[in-house]
Amino acid sequence: MNAIEIRNLTKNFGQKQALNGLNMTVPKGAIYGFIGENGSGKSTTEKLICGLLVPSGGTIKLFGKDYKDADVRSKIGVLIEAPGCFPNYSVWNNMMLQAANLDIENAEEEVRKVLKVVRMEGSASNKFKNCSLGMKQRIGIAFALLGNPDLLVLDEPINGLDADGMRIMRDVLVDITKNYNCTVVISSHILGELEKIATHYGIVRGGKMIKEMTAAQLEADCPTFIALRAKDIEKAKSLLERKYPRVTYENEYIRVYGEVSPEEIVSYLYGCGVVVTEIKTDKISLEEYYIDLMKEGR
Repeated sequence: MNAIEIRNLTKNFGQKQALNGLNMTVPKGAIYGFIGENGSGKSTTEKLICGLLVPSGGTIKLFGKDYKDADVRSKIGVLIEAPGCFPNYSVWNNMMLQAANLDIENAEEEVRKVLKVVRMEGSASNKFKNCSLGMKQRIGIAFALLGNPDLLVLDEPINGLDADGMRIMRDVLVDITKNYNCTVVISSHILGELEKIATHYGIVRGGKMIKEMTAAQLEADCPTFIALRAKDIEKAKSLLERKYPRVTYENEYIRVYGEVSPEEIVSYLYGCGVVVTEIKTDKISLEEYYIDLMKEGR
């Protein structure tokens, strides 16, 4: 069973069409990286999934049921934009208020559990206003985890975080899917971080889904290559183009694709009188793949 199945979803705001027949499939247990430019429809889609907006057309099914089903609605945790906390209250008191709002039984036990999941158990007495951005985002995820949801919808939770904050957030999200049987939909512009955790991807443009794929499919579509620089870059490129079927020049590096080793390239160019000054093995990143995909539709 899929956690989310969306078919032909449309959403209009007056004369503006935010979504234009969007289709989306999120398998149960996935970390689904939701990618697109500003204004592409990501936040609108997430708000529709969560029932914060009403669709103009199309269908949304969550765990095989209509998204308006009361049982389904109780299975969703949401962090859109920022958590709504009282700045002068402690993390603990804010969490307890949210637990009361949700009428959660054994509230203290549940709050302790989710604070431990998001690595905030040692900061429960901190005032919310004194927490760092990364801590506040994790508090928002703790809010969303109250009530043991089966689906977590997160809008840009890692944007603005420092390196350590991103590392902790990655650990938290992987832990949630592995140990708490929760599906996660996460939108972000920081594609390098998303690539480290996502199991599935959906790429939107102009209110339509233009590509859905697994992490394995992305890996297959993003081949490794040898990147190099040389003293005579033009001569090196010309020589390599004669010998290898796919050679490009991007970002001040010559790229050689296919079954080839750095040693083979260095030896070949040296024999032709070209000195290699830098060489490395690299691969096409999610960010580069995404940028190339966006260019194709323009």
